[in-house]
Amino acid sequence: MLLNMSIPEFLITLATGGALLGIISICIGIYILVSKIVGKDVRDLAHQTSKMAQKGITDDVSGLVGNASTLLNALNDLIRTSSGVGVFLVFLGLLLIGGAYFLVTRL
Repeated sequence: MLLNMSIPEFLITLATGGALLGIISICIGIYILVSKIVGKDVRDLAHQTSKMAQKGITDDVSGLVGNASTLLNALNDLIRTSSGVGVFLVFLGLLLIGGAYFLVTRL
């Protein structure tokens, strides 16, 4: 079937595939942004870590405060990384849809 396609038909097929991949990429990116940032596990872990740091300060345990601080920094990095992946997927989806639009308008 692919061997019997004309060039405009092939470009339309390519544009359709790019648009579908773009839509899927945008949906996955939005899901990653929403689920990772608002994730219950991350919020619970951050809450428990802040409690641990407060207890370490009141009990004058400097090692506990240092470890809690390191854990909070790691949580912030985790959220930033997840956000970066989500934003990248959204931009990639927009780029794919834009490329598909460009192909269709040049026919």
